[in-house]
Formats: sequence, structure tokens, C-alpha cells
Amino acid sequence: MSGKLVPQTKTRLPAAVVALGFTSFFTDVGSEMIFPLLPVFVASLGAAPAFLGLVEGVAEATSSFLKLASGYVGDRPGAKKPLVLFGYTIAALVRPVMGFAVAPWHVLAVRVTDRIGKGIRTSPRDALLANSVRSEEAGRAFGFHRAMDHAGAVVGPLVATALLSLGWELRSVFFLALVPGALSLVCVLMVREPVIAPVVISEPETSVAPPLSRAYRRYLAIVALFCLGCSSDAFLLLRASEVGVSVVMLPLLWTLFHISKVISSTLGGAWSDRYARVNVILVGWGIYAVTYLGFGLASEPWQVWLLFVIYGTHYGLTEPAEKALVKDLAPANAQGRAFGMYNFVIGISAIPAGLLTGFLWQGFGPAVALGVGAFIATVSSVALWLWRDAAV
Repeated sequence: MSGKLVPQTKTRLPAAVVALGFTSFFTDVGSEMIFPLLPVFVASLGAAPAFLGLVEGVAEATSSFLKLASGYVGDRPGAKKPLVLFGYTIAALVRPVMGFAVAPWHVLAVRVTDRIGKGIRTSPRDALLANSVRSEEAGRAFGFHRAMDHAGAVVGPLVATALLSLGWELRSVFFLALVPGALSLVCVLMVREPVIAPVVISEPETSVAPPLSRAYRRYLAIVALFCLGCSSDAFLLLRASEVGVSVVMLPLLWTLFHISKVISSTLGGAWSDRYARVNVILVGWGIYAVTYLGFGLASEPWQVWLLFVIYGTHYGLTEPAEKALVKDLAPANAQGRAFGMYNFVIGISAIPAGLLTGFLWQGFGPAVALGVGAFIATVSSVALWLWRDAAV
């Protein structure tokens, strides 16, 4: 359950995993061609900065609830791929519409619709990935997927920057996002949904689906606790600016951060198959706590650059291992529900986490705000360590 050392022979990842990896890559290329430009675009339409916060808050809350619902629906036989295709189609078609926006509420509508697509596809996609591989290669599969996702986040802003430097207008860049969106749909169409054998239940009237274990629910509660200390990475960019990193260099810093995620996701996923998954997560959470303290105490720009590279490895060590552990703890025909609850907890926790960090930052300064995040991560790590020993 905690994922002990597993002797493994490396095999080629299944075609479905590779196709879904490239799907996320092209989707993120299209998304990140637009997202970094939104603050400037919204301001050009006459909206205040607070409106951008409203846009992101409503969008992410909507996405979180849909991740929960789509996970339940995705457990029906043959439902995962249609949901994944539908979710990616919504995003691919609506993102370029941002180029037609002439009022702030148009941006809100497009962004929320985009996140509706994300909410519909995420949990069924994670379940589809989980069902496509054996447990001993689940970490590598999720690591590959996250690496491709982060790689798209590197390429997208670079494409947008190159186009803008060539004289393209913002709206033209938004329209071009249709191309990577279309490529993502081609990749989804190549995926075959594996057939999951139904579980025979002696008293069908008492249970529609196999129950999720107490161990899984306790694990989810610990993840929820950790997420309460996970504020938006935008706060770290703000901290970088305060310490002395110039505005011109922030996009390069953000790119380097995502490169760190790409490399560490590939390694972290593989390590979670070879070693105990919980131990890999604990290392990742420990890195989070240490780097958050570092960000709070940093006084020189070079320190921030180093911290961002190290902080990126937190994502690489935790994201694949956490998802692989969800697969380990949930029955094969309840993966959608399990991932729906997991994704919902992570998404919905971002709201109180952001409010807590913002309140502490404004009232007591960044050192206290980020220090509290480090403290919550430490408490969560102790809880996960105790859970691991109880689960063995």
C-alpha cells in the first residue's frame, strides 16, 4: 500500500499513455500562449486587477466541482474516453475565442468555459492513465504525463514571445492557439480505453460501486491538509520581484521553473515505482517546506533563482507519486471516483490556501506567510509518515 521497493524491468510505455502525454503537451502549449498575456489583455479592456482574481477564482472553483462529478461519471464502462475528448474539445475551441473579446466579461466567460473543459476531462483522463498501466509502472506513466504537461508550459510562452517579437498582435496570438488545440484532439482520438472487468457484488442493491477504502480517505485528508499550505505560485513571483528580480526576467525565471518540473517529473515518477511512493512524496513535501522558508528569508536575486529550481523538484517528486498512490489505493472500476475526489480536494483547497497566504502576507509580511505554509507542510509530512507506518 505504501509502495515498497519493486524490482522492475523497464518496458515501453503503453500507446495510450504516450498519446495522452502529447495531448497534454499540445493543450498546455495553447493554454500558455494565452494565460501569461491575460493580465495585460484584461487591463487593455479597462478592467481592474481585482477582476483578474475574480476570473481565476470562479474558473478554478467551477473546474474543481466538475472534476469531482466527471470522476463519478467516468467509472461507467466506456465513458472515460468520451469525457476526455469532450473536455479537450471544449478547451481547444473556446481558447481562440479570447481573440474576439471586447469587454472584461467576455474574458470571464471564455476562461470559465475553458476551465469547464478541464474539469470534465481531468479525472477521467487520470483514471484512463491509471487503467492503462500496471501498478509497478504507474509512477513512470504519471511522471511522463506531468513532464509533457510542464514541457507545454515551457514552449507556449516561448511561442507567444516569439510571435509578439515579430510584430503579431495579442489577438492574433490568441487565434493561433487553435492549432495546438487541434493537435491535442488528434492525440486523444488515438487513445483506446481499456476494458475493466466488472466486480461481482453479492448484494447489488446495497452498493452501486465498490467503496473506497478507509486508508484512501485518510490519505486524501492528509493531502487536503498539505494543500491548505499551498498558495498560488504567483505569490512566489511576487516575492521574487520584491527581492530584486526585474520584471523583464520574470518570464525567464518562470520558464526555468517549468524546466525543473519537466526533468524532475520524469525522474520522480520512475523513482516512485522503484521505491516506496510515500517516501518519495515525503521528500517532495520536505523540499516544499524548506524552499518556502527559503523564499521567506531570501534577500538576493540569485537566491530566488536557485530556490525556484529546487522548488520545481517538489512538483516532480509529488505529482506522479501522489497520483500513482491513488491508483494503488482504489479499485480498478472506481478509479474515476478516486481521482475525482483527489482532484477536487486539490482544486478547492487552493481558495482557502490563497486567502490565508494573502491575509498573512498583507498583515505580517512574506516571511510569516510563507513560514506558515512551511509549517503546514511539516505537519502534513508527519501525518503522512504516521499513515505510512499504519498502512504497512
